[in-house]
Amino acid sequence: MAHTGNTDNGKHTGNDKRTGNSRHIRTAGHRRSGASMRRTLRREAPSTIGLLADEQDFAAMRRYRTFAFDDHTVYLQQVEHLLKSLSAQGVHATVALFDPEEYAEFCAESGLAPDTPASRSRFTAEIAAAGATVSYTGQPLDTLIPVLVGRAVRRATWEYATMLLANLGECADCGQDVGREAFDRASHLLLRMLEAAGPGTHHLVCSIPADNEHLLAVLHTERDAAAGPARLESDEGAEFVTVLAVGIALEKPGGVVLRTSRPGAQDRVHGWRLSRGSLLPLSAGQVFDAYCTDAETGEPVAPESHVEYCAGFDLGADEPKPHH
Repeated sequence: MAHTGNTDNGKHTGNDKRTGNSRHIRTAGHRRSGASMRRTLRREAPSTIGLLADEQDFAAMRRYRTFAFDDHTVYLQQVEHLLKSLSAQGVHATVALFDPEEYAEFCAESGLAPDTPASRSRFTAEIAAAGATVSYTGQPLDTLIPVLVGRAVRRATWEYATMLLANLGECADCGQDVGREAFDRASHLLLRMLEAAGPGTHHLVCSIPADNEHLLAVLHTERDAAAGPARLESDEGAEFVTVLAVGIALEKPGGVVLRTSRPGAQDRVHGWRLSRGSLLPLSAGQVFDAYCTDAETGEPVAPESHVEYCAGFDLGADEPKPHH
């Protein structure tokens, strides 16, 4: 057993004992203070969980020896328990979609061993930085997962559409950047559309067929008659404009549908088709046919009650013209 304090002729002095006890108290106080500060820092350090949302992705990860789970249902239950635990501790947690194929590519490009928890953690941090995450606010995992998958799909669509625009280069006739010009034109069309739609809650869908992909963008926005211009959520607005710009630049035969809701009134649905880089209004009958036809089977779909199918607005006046 170790002594505290000094020894004089084999005896402890009272002062030595008091000095030793005081030192012990100060040391213990520092330990408690340090632990408390670390707990405080832990609550202020956000956590991100890379989620294997479907069984196919889960099965792909089971080839790694250090991946501890063998049942997808149990895995999802444990993820939910962890999220609840972090929330109870006051830790802000977000969830990102973990893709095993992207993970393998990431490890190969970064020179990391894929069969380690550290590599999985590093990949999760990378995908979280890309922005396709959902904050955990106590919602059930069954509610969180569809939102997360939808956000990841939107992010991938945006990245693909941005790549298409960036690769278009300059116009051979005027030297202008074709992708930038199409983006500016799409922004102008969207603002004119929302201005003509007036106040209300607006739901827009832009559908553009592209090489090897079918690009789809969705935008929700509201406009208060007293608040001036429509309010755009920045990411959704940029994604919508980028997809529309691809259709304009590549002159694809896509289209846009706008649905407006106002209190005490029927919802109104308007539509446009893309033709040679311009949005041309559909007639009321064409909007009805487009809205009431199953896109995959071509079979008729029963029209909704309390919905008025209307012609699109003319968006051509004062519209910038493409030079390419």
